[in-house]
Amino acid sequence: MKNILALILVTFLSTSAFSQAGVCGQFHKKWCVMPALKGEKWIYNAQSKSGLFSQGMSHKLRCVIYKGMDYRISVCCETVLGDKVNYKIFDARTMELLFDNSSAEDAQLFEFQSISTRQLIIEVTVPTGATEQDKHKAQDAACVGLLIEHKVTDRQGFSQY
Repeated sequence: MKNILALILVTFLSTSAFSQAGVCGQFHKKWCVMPALKGEKWIYNAQSKSGLFSQGMSHKLRCVIYKGMDYRISVCCETVLGDKVNYKIFDARTMELLFDNSSAEDAQLFEFQSISTRQLIIEVTVPTGATEQDKHKAQDAACVGLLIEHKVTDRQGFSQY
């Protein structure tokens, strides 16, 4: 019986970091939301995820972006791990690095416009370092959220008749 419980526990703990169920649930919906400027109407993208990360852990998420859409990616984590999370965005086909927030002053928000439909890989890494004490969670593990939002790209130039 103890072996079965141990197997169940190991299976549960080894699930994907960005699992929707579990300890972190919908963390990204509550903590990664950025205020929109007047008139902006960002739409929640179902490719958004939350997960339990430990220090030094990395995880990759594949997502599809569509031509003619603006995207906003927000990354956040519980203060137990500090307030910065590193992330990189790659083209899934060529593995070309498109964005690295560590070279953009650790920006936790990134907005861009898609000129073609393609797949991206977003790699999120929680750095190692000092943590805050939290009596409810281990010092080296906390929830991380990746919120993806989109909207139709505004028309530019003269309107068409």
